[in-house]
Amino acid sequence: MNKILTHITIEATSALKIGSGNSDLFIDSPILRDFNGLPMILGTSLSGALRAAIDKSKADKIFGSMDTGGSALIVSNALLLDENNKVHEKLITQKSNFLKLFDTLPLREHTAINEFGANVNGSKFDEEVLFKGTRFKFALEIPSEFKTEFDEILKVLASPVFRLGGGASKGFGAFKIISIKSAELNLQEYSSSLNFEFKGETKEIKSDHLSDFDKYELKLSPDDFFMFGSGLGDGDADATPVFESFIDYEKAKLSQKHILIPATSIKGAVSHRSAFYYNLQNSDNKVGEENPAVRDIFGYKKDKDISGAKGKIMISDCYKSFDDTKTKVFDHVAINRFTGGAIEGALFQEKVVQTDEFCIEIFLKQNIDEKSQKAFESTLLDITQSRLPLGGMTTKGHGFFSGKVYKNGEELK
Repeated sequence: MNKILTHITIEATSALKIGSGNSDLFIDSPILRDFNGLPMILGTSLSGALRAAIDKSKADKIFGSMDTGGSALIVSNALLLDENNKVHEKLITQKSNFLKLFDTLPLREHTAINEFGANVNGSKFDEEVLFKGTRFKFALEIPSEFKTEFDEILKVLASPVFRLGGGASKGFGAFKIISIKSAELNLQEYSSSLNFEFKGETKEIKSDHLSDFDKYELKLSPDDFFMFGSGLGDGDADATPVFESFIDYEKAKLSQKHILIPATSIKGAVSHRSAFYYNLQNSDNKVGEENPAVRDIFGYKKDKDISGAKGKIMISDCYKSFDDTKTKVFDHVAINRFTGGAIEGALFQEKVVQTDEFCIEIFLKQNIDEKSQKAFESTLLDITQSRLPLGGMTTKGHGFFSGKVYKNGEELK
């Protein structure tokens, strides 16, 4: 029996959160690693994401069910590519300098926000994520008679709204396909190694899996300064913006640090203001996950009597090069309200950023309530008209932006 063997190389276009499900002494949520200590993505995770993204009848035929039997599709683990575009399927005794870059990964700090827009005590946690630019390789195998269904799988992979790992609604998991190499082979020609070189066509995939999403683009220019805080200080200031680097496979090293505008910070502000506009339409006062617009767009957690629901929104992180940004350090001191003098030891500094225009991409499913969508779009317009600040230190005048919103390429008024 002949099989279609396909090797796929992908590159992360955002940070990837491939959680191990464990915690350690230093990190609340470290990433999953293989026996060489290198990041990896389990084939079961890939398979589950693909199955969830296609029509159920096709999914049962490809992945199997109680009625149809086992899966026709075999999905390998996705292994990290080294600087030579090879994976390491055997134990290595010495990592190259490039592979050592993955020993220490970026951390994303998070905290829960209450209905008043303030952080919830004791809710701070951090997640380890993979660098933007990280490349993985994995294989798909399927019997030749499933060629039509297999083409559907490839279209799902090529969709701009398909994500890997956790936190898709928080900006994680976006990727692009670097190469797809496919061939129909018999058992004598076949090897299960991801380093196996075989003669096959390089496929170009065009995806139509965006038809049920609206694409919003926020093109923003800061009115003055802004800061999405890292929670850390440096030699210049006690409070600094969050920076992240990319993996550069061409130079086999990390890029210079970039200013990060994290989707998680944008998501919280958009969720809070969308609830306000929904309440305004309905003369209501429900907040957080009790608000219908928040539940409809951003999802809600599982509880005793409810199963929970995944959010229908995906917001992308945005990165700005240092070449396009300027930083400024402000000095502050706490004032004694009785004497009007400075409080001893209360001097601190904050480093803020000024940059040119940047763009934030948002995908939103079309099957949401009309009032929820109206509340959401009113919120986006508020951001572009300096009525809703983003980031930290907003009470000091930071984080206001001007710009335009585009929905499926047309300006939103």
